[in-house]
Amino acid sequence: MLKIIKHCKEFSPALVTGQLLGLDVGSVLEVTNCFPFPIREEDEEIEAEGANYQLEMMRCLREVNVDNNTVGWYQSTLLGSFQTVELIETFMNYQENIRRCVCIIYDPSKSNQGVLALKALKLSDSFMDLYRSNNFTGEKLRERNLSWVDIFEEIPIKVSNSALVSAFMTELESDSPVNQCDYDRLQLSTNLFMERNVEFLIDCMDDLSMEQQKFQFYYRNLSRQQAQQQTWLQKRRTENMARKAAGEEPLSEEDPSNPIFKPLPEPSRLDSFLITNQISNYCNQINGVAGQSFSRLYLMKALHEN
Repeated sequence: MLKIIKHCKEFSPALVTGQLLGLDVGSVLEVTNCFPFPIREEDEEIEAEGANYQLEMMRCLREVNVDNNTVGWYQSTLLGSFQTVELIETFMNYQENIRRCVCIIYDPSKSNQGVLALKALKLSDSFMDLYRSNNFTGEKLRERNLSWVDIFEEIPIKVSNSALVSAFMTELESDSPVNQCDYDRLQLSTNLFMERNVEFLIDCMDDLSMEQQKFQFYYRNLSRQQAQQQTWLQKRRTENMARKAAGEEPLSEEDPSNPIFKPLPEPSRLDSFLITNQISNYCNQINGVAGQSFSRLYLMKALHEN
């Protein structure tokens, strides 16, 4: 865990990622080691070197008898903005070879507020089944009773140390009743953190508005197409009545070659689900930080009065 935190903090605010190694034992997924990935570049040769680096690292770990089974990956994030299509695609790629894998997300910016912003995520089984079919229409979502809160599942994290490490950590503990995290939690200035959250929230609201405009455009076109179909059908029925009166065979009331009968593709709701998830995350962060800030301000007011 300390290696993950160290790697993410050193490169912050740049986003980094790395490999998680461990064992899948019963109902517990043990993460026992990790190593960082090189910074990605938009170059095929450098990407190939990155893949070779991962394979070489796994080989070296195996030679020194260290757990080298891949159980997922970790990545850093900025203010909790990790719920993207890229994350889902990475999950699906891992799931092809690893039945149970997790992604550990660490947020250095939130940890500066005195909170360990570390969480483990996985995709829900119902969402993965739907993602494989690549059909995120409203009908399919209602059929599977899937909403935006059902995409990710958070896995509880339990940190375990060996007896020697626990004894060493106890030896390192200072006699002071407070530590740096306690001081971080007492910081009165949260303006920057709140401003960035509100900025990201506004951007997400704009993105969600654009997604809604796509659906409004789709439903307008759908209603226009249905009106054209009804007009054409009424005209064909009138024509058939005239043909019957003349003793001729009636024409078919279905014409697949007519463009007005071509079904319109419904926009995918995946992006709007992810944006809604992200909006909820920002709102929870703003709510939590605002509540803590009020508590600190009232504490300082009472101290000044005394």
